[in-house]
Amino acid sequence: MNTSKKILIAPLNWGLGHASRCIPIIYALKENNFTPIIASDGASLHLLKKEFPNDIFETLPDYNIQYSEKGENFRFKIFKQLPKLFFAIRKEKKVLKGIIKKHAISGIISDNRMGIFSSKIPSVYITHQVNVLSGNTSWISSKFHQHFIKKYKQCWVPDASESLNLSGRLSHENSNLKNIKFIGPLTRFKKRNLPKKNDLLVILSGPEPQRTLLEEKLRIELAEFKGSILLVKGLVEAEQKIAYENNFTFYNYMEADELEIAIQESEYIICRSGYSSIMDLAFLGAKAFLIPTPGQFEQEYLAKKLKKEGSVPSCAQHKFTLDKLQKIDIYTGFRTYNFNQNWTELFACFQGK
Repeated sequence: MNTSKKILIAPLNWGLGHASRCIPIIYALKENNFTPIIASDGASLHLLKKEFPNDIFETLPDYNIQYSEKGENFRFKIFKQLPKLFFAIRKEKKVLKGIIKKHAISGIISDNRMGIFSSKIPSVYITHQVNVLSGNTSWISSKFHQHFIKKYKQCWVPDASESLNLSGRLSHENSNLKNIKFIGPLTRFKKRNLPKKNDLLVILSGPEPQRTLLEEKLRIELAEFKGSILLVKGLVEAEQKIAYENNFTFYNYMEADELEIAIQESEYIICRSGYSSIMDLAFLGAKAFLIPTPGQFEQEYLAKKLKKEGSVPSCAQHKFTLDKLQKIDIYTGFRTYNFNQNWTELFACFQGK
């Protein structure tokens, strides 16, 4: 009989970053004699089922947030959908009660799912956005997020607490929250010494329609690229599909271990400036060019931060041209960050009664 404590881990399905950064946490839970119960929805749930085929899963309500085709409309479209978000959070709370009872849950780890919280068992929240940037409404969106964060026993920020950090003002500006704990950046990857096979790796991710718009843009701009291009579309489907066209090799998606190898076998990387992608690239010391999702203030901020520090070049999606890739070697590359987590200490919050 399995007597280990069951911990519910629930990442938000908003791109694949939340799910991917929970992968090392799930492995760590197992190594520390906890039983993870994994809950999410959509592509995030699909990704985690592929990574952990023998684990226990639950399906959570879909937030079903719609995205704008025009970046400048992104913020207003999100704010208009706040009632839908509150409704999803309420549904989430109801589903959570059933999951806690069904599995006798002893602790909760919520990655940006604001309805996954219980006052009766230790609940931890994961975010790199203690401050949520939304232009001139950042103070409202930040206060709104912090209202939820302060309820949790701890808020784990996957970043270093020092001045040399990845998230900058997203997590390091004063928030007056007492439960913040910097746990170091997270990555599911391991370093390998591999020979280079691809001249360029393109990793697409994030919400539609922007994922498709970037794919179409890059197909045109990279048509004259002298070298081999591996393009991973970021479409998690039941079956992996591979196609070839001129100097392109297309994958609809890659498993975590395949992507880990592909990054390390590639000279240069083009991808979004999502925080989980940045943590993975920083860990591997990859040479990258970042293209933030239009209208996503967080990604635009992170790209500008790394560019200003002289680490990694970037540009707006509509401004990308093939010649901009020449800038990669001018920049220093990612700094060295401490990726070591003290899991025994972090999981101690679940050991009490």
